[in-house]
Amino acid sequence: MTGPAAGRREPAEERYEAVLLDSDSTLVDSAGAVRRSWEAWARRFGVPVQRLGETHGMPSRQTIARLDRELDLGLDLEQAGAVFDEIELGDLDDVVALPGALDALAALGDRAAVVTSADRALASARLGAAGLPAPAVLVCADDVERGKPDPAPYLEAAARMGVDPAGSLVVEDSPAGVRSGRAAGASTLALLTTTPREQLAEADLVVPDLSWVRFGVDARGVWVSARD
Repeated sequence: MTGPAAGRREPAEERYEAVLLDSDSTLVDSAGAVRRSWEAWARRFGVPVQRLGETHGMPSRQTIARLDRELDLGLDLEQAGAVFDEIELGDLDDVVALPGALDALAALGDRAAVVTSADRALASARLGAAGLPAPAVLVCADDVERGKPDPAPYLEAAARMGVDPAGSLVVEDSPAGVRSGRAAGASTLALLTTTPREQLAEADLVVPDLSWVRFGVDARGVWVSARD
């Protein structure tokens, strides 16, 4: 495994009260469905696909509001968001579990929470389509007022689990998610499933995907180590 950046904590040397994992592109490979959904939404509202910009790791309504401001679209934001929700929920094709996801959730049990920028209906549908178990805690876009990179989603997950955010490990694949976890005070493990390593430099540790690490629970809490 690649070591942490200078001054960062080393997750493999610590115990955690809980592990808080993003869903899309961390546990679930939904990249194709997400791309198709944004392209379909853009066609519906006359937005050039090349103007969509960064959509990954943030709630769809934040992205839609940004596009409305940048392109002066004059959208009914609630209606435009509802259309996107409907498009996404209708596309579960090729949604599968990413390597190591099932093993991680099985090992962590009730010490795992899933923290996603999707709404609850979509998050549940994608986890189900990928054959992954429901987590002990699921925090979705509709549970918080401000989504990633704001710390609110991870603070909410820690509160629901009754743990200290600073005693938690956040697992993410996007810069926005890593910033959210760090702002909440957690250690961060980043995956290279969607984002180049240099854009994840804020993370404490970076690995290709969850198959590169092992999780376990003992009397001292949750541990994480490199796979042989």
